[in-house]
Amino acid sequence: MLQLGDEVTLYSVVFVVVLLTTRSPMWSTVVTTFMYLFLALFRFPPVPASRAQQVLHPNKVSVIAHRGGGHDAPENTLAAIREASKNGATGVELDLEFSADGVPILMHDETLDRTTNGEGALTKMTYSQMERLDASAKHRLREKFAGEKIPTLEEAVEECIRLNLVIYFDVKGHPDQSAAALSALYKKHPVLYNSSIVCSFEPKVIYRMRQTDREVVTALTHRPWSLSRFGDGSPRFSSAWKQHWMTLMDLVLDWAHHHWLWKLCGVSAFLVQKNFVSQDYVQYWSQRGVEVVAWTINTGVEKDYYQELLQVNYITDSLVEDCEPHY
Repeated sequence: MLQLGDEVTLYSVVFVVVLLTTRSPMWSTVVTTFMYLFLALFRFPPVPASRAQQVLHPNKVSVIAHRGGGHDAPENTLAAIREASKNGATGVELDLEFSADGVPILMHDETLDRTTNGEGALTKMTYSQMERLDASAKHRLREKFAGEKIPTLEEAVEECIRLNLVIYFDVKGHPDQSAAALSALYKKHPVLYNSSIVCSFEPKVIYRMRQTDREVVTALTHRPWSLSRFGDGSPRFSSAWKQHWMTLMDLVLDWAHHHWLWKLCGVSAFLVQKNFVSQDYVQYWSQRGVEVVAWTINTGVEKDYYQELLQVNYITDSLVEDCEPHY
């Protein structure tokens, strides 16, 4: 198996732009042939379907607590993990980030401001400094969970194993650092091979994870227009030319996700924002041997739809209430 670095996403852009802009049948054939050769040389096969099913379907439909269930308890904390278990979750989705001194921690944002009583970038605070912060400070139930700490990845994994919860590791970036940290955890806790999945919006993160340990179950996460628009649909950029350019890149990335990045990385699942999930969409991925997991499903009506009609796993902010989604 040849090795491929962080150029995966760049290559996908180049291939697709060339394919979309050429009108010559000959050049289209050349580009398509080159892409197939590229896949043959660099792709990772998915893990065996039987083991992927152990992770994805310990129950008929798995209900995964988003950030541990950030509506029911402070997100990405041990308290959230325990509440999710108590409220009947199959598993938890946890966000991996790093402190300034390289300690793997649970945190969604790149800064401390939104969820804690601290402020500033994670890259400027050591874990010993983070330990003094209150991770419940901005939560609606902060009095109930006062003093909850930012946990290390190790602490969170041990708690999930103790509670028999499936873990969806949502990797925000840092491909090399994340792959090394997760690989060490898998070696220390082999049970994770049958009870966890590594997910990311960034294909290079998943590719690096498969390079590091091809036995890990993985998934790509996708929301159409994520490069050019925020979760609420508003534009990301004030500059018109940059907004138009990133919209074009969104089209390229969407095409690449659905046609070859999933195969290159050998993923077992595709995590998709709920607005784009339908019976046809589930069937599209099923024909490719890939499971759909929908996010973020927060109302009773939505939960019934995904559980009873579509019968696909879903990620939710709350196991007990209807609530607004976190993006």
